[in-house]
Amino acid sequence: MNIQILGTGCTKCKTLAQVTEQAVAELGLAAQISKVTDLREIMAMGVMMTPALAVNGIVKVSGRVPGIAEIKSMLQ
Repeated sequence: MNIQILGTGCTKCKTLAQVTEQAVAELGLAAQISKVTDLREIMAMGVMMTPALAVNGIVKVSGRVPGIAEIKSMLQ
């Protein structure tokens, strides 16, 4: 599983990364988490508001930080 955190490095982006890492650990998933900070790359994925979370190239949420339960449901 490939998980991407899309954002420029703001506080919300960092929070999303932390919550996502916690969700992956709690679920015991084998996942590669990467951070995408290039605005051109973020916009190419159709994201206009950050932070955003993409799973296997599909944007699941943007413009907010979901709770850990919501992230877990996205990953299962």
